[in-house]
Amino acid sequence: MSGYVFIGDDFTGASDTLATLAEAGIAARLCVEGPGLARLPETPRGRGAFPAIGIATDFRACAPAIVEPRLRALMPMVRARQPRFVHYKICSTFDSAPHVGNVGAAVAVLEEELSPALTVILGGQPSLQRFCLFGTLFARAPDGAVHRIDRHPVMSRHPVTPMGEADLRRHLAAQGLDDLALLARPDLPDAAAILAAMIDGTGRRVLVDAVDATDIEMLGLALSLLETGGRPLLLVGASGIAEAVAGAAAETGAASPALAPVAGPRLALAGSRSAATAAQVAAASRYTRLPLGAKDIAGEGRELFAARCAQMLAAGTNVLAHLDPETDYGLTPDALSESLAELAARILALQPVAALAVAGGDTSGAVVRRLGFDSLSFEARAGSGVAVCRGHAPGTPLDGMRVLLKGGQVGPPDLFDRFAG
Repeated sequence: MSGYVFIGDDFTGASDTLATLAEAGIAARLCVEGPGLARLPETPRGRGAFPAIGIATDFRACAPAIVEPRLRALMPMVRARQPRFVHYKICSTFDSAPHVGNVGAAVAVLEEELSPALTVILGGQPSLQRFCLFGTLFARAPDGAVHRIDRHPVMSRHPVTPMGEADLRRHLAAQGLDDLALLARPDLPDAAAILAAMIDGTGRRVLVDAVDATDIEMLGLALSLLETGGRPLLLVGASGIAEAVAGAAAETGAASPALAPVAGPRLALAGSRSAATAAQVAAASRYTRLPLGAKDIAGEGRELFAARCAQMLAAGTNVLAHLDPETDYGLTPDALSESLAELAARILALQPVAALAVAGGDTSGAVVRRLGFDSLSFEARAGSGVAVCRGHAPGTPLDGMRVLLKGGQVGPPDLFDRFAG
C-alpha cells in the first residue's frame, strides 16, 4: 500500500487502528507523540521503516488551543513521509465538543498544513456496532439494543462530552465543519465518481455513511481509485478508515492469533469507571482485586498501596487495581489519570512484570507516557476494539513488555481473565 499515517486522538483508539492494519498484513508501528518520532527514519524508504506509522496523542482530552501547536509540530514528519492517506483517528462515537476534543479544529489545522485533495469523514464503524445512515449516528449499547447516539444510555451521558446531537453534520458544524456534503448509503455504489467530482471542484469535505461491511469495502475501493495529483487524502474517523484502506472489512472481533506464553503474574489497572469496565472487573476471577480509595492515589498512601501490590506480584499473584465508581477522588480527569500512571510506575519499579493491562483511554495514554515507552507494536487482538501490544522502551527493563490497552466501553466481560491466561 502507499504511505499511511494515522494520528490517534487517544491511545486506545490508536492501538485499535494499529491492530486493524497489522491484521491486514501491513507493517505498522504506533509511536508516542514525542520520543517515538525521534527514532523514525525521515522517509518511508529507509531500512527498518514501516509503510504505516501511527502517532498516539491525548488530543481527545485537550482544548483546541493546546491541540493546534502540538498538531502543527507533527506536520514536518507527516509531510516528509509523503503519505497518500493521512488518517485523523477519532472515537467511533464521535464524542467531542467545541471546548474539548474538537474534531473541526484539528481538521482545520490538517487541511491548512497538508492541502489535501479531499477530506473524507467516515460516520460509522459496523465492526464495532457503530452505524451511520443519512448522516445520523447509531450505536449498540451494553443492553444489546441499538440507540441513536443522542439517546444512547452511555454516550448521551458521557461525563465530559455528552452526545446531544445524532446528526453528525450538525454535531461537527458546531466544531467548525459547517460545509459537509453527505455521501449517503444509497449512493455508495457510485462513490468513486462522486468523490472524484468533489476533487475536481464541487466540494472538499464529505461525510460518508456506513451500515455494514459492504459499505466499508465500497469506500475502500473508491479511495483506491481516486487520482489526487500527488496530494494526500485526509481521512477522519475511527478504525473503519483503516479497514477501508487496507481492504480488511471483516469483523474485528474475529479469531486472533494465539499469544505466545509469557511467564509471571499480571498487573492490571482500571482507570475507567464505565459500566462495561466495572463488569469486567467484577468478572476477573484470576486476580486479587484491589479497589482504590481516595488516599491510595497520592503521597504516602500511594507508596503504601504500591508496596502492597508489589508484594502480591512478587508472590506470583495477579493484581487488579481499580477505581471505585462511587468514590470522589477530588481530582480532575487528567490529574486522576496522571496519578494512576504514577501508581503504575511505582508498582513496576518495586516489582517488574512481563504483562500489563490498562483500562481507560486517558489512563492508558498517561501510563504509556509515564513508563517511557516510545512506541507500540501489535501482537494480537483481545476482542473488538482491544489490542495486545509490545511496548518498546530501548535500554530499559520495560522494553518488550506485553501491554493491553482498552477504552472504557469495549472488550468482552472476561477480558482480564483472558489476559491472565
